[in-house]
Amino acid sequence: MTVKAPARNERVADAPVDRLFLDRWSPRAFSPEPIAGETLRTLFEAARWAPSCFNEQPWVFIYSGTEEDRLRILDVLTERNQVWAKNAPVLALLFARRTFRKTGRPNRWAAFDCGAAWMSLTVQARFLGLYTHAMAGYRRDRAYQAAGIPEEEYEVICAIAIGRYGDPEDLPGEIRASEFPKDRKPLAEVAVAGQWPEGRV
Repeated sequence: MTVKAPARNERVADAPVDRLFLDRWSPRAFSPEPIAGETLRTLFEAARWAPSCFNEQPWVFIYSGTEEDRLRILDVLTERNQVWAKNAPVLALLFARRTFRKTGRPNRWAAFDCGAAWMSLTVQARFLGLYTHAMAGYRRDRAYQAAGIPEEEYEVICAIAIGRYGDPEDLPGEIRASEFPKDRKPLAEVAVAGQWPEGRV
């Protein structure tokens, strides 16, 4: 299978960082080429070592181990996301345990910790030449049904597509037009020394 190179990447950092952070982006063009089971284990192993409040590790990734699983998770996505995610060889759902296991109290840091696990997974994916795309466009009720996980105990955080970069020409025109790494806000807008500037919103 001949696959086009990823889209142009004109990102420029405001301070020195590893190039991997600029190369990590969320494409929609995925190749259906299968991902080996051991490779998937490596991705989730990276997520396993993410930091968390009280070392609670509240994250649970439910991922497609079979084509039947993949189609079931695909059905969870909104129609707009299904258009491109249908080509991804692996789909997953990320859940956060709502309470601390030891105390039963609500864990209001769970979603934050799941973000750390997600970032660990996506960075490991880039080390291996893979791409990921997290999605907020999914149907909550279907997510719990597809995963078979109790809603009263777990909060669904996002859906995830995992795979190699595919051919952007396979994407519909509107989606294809936005298939390139997006820029970020200037560093000065997201990291402020001292206090928030008066009058700034």
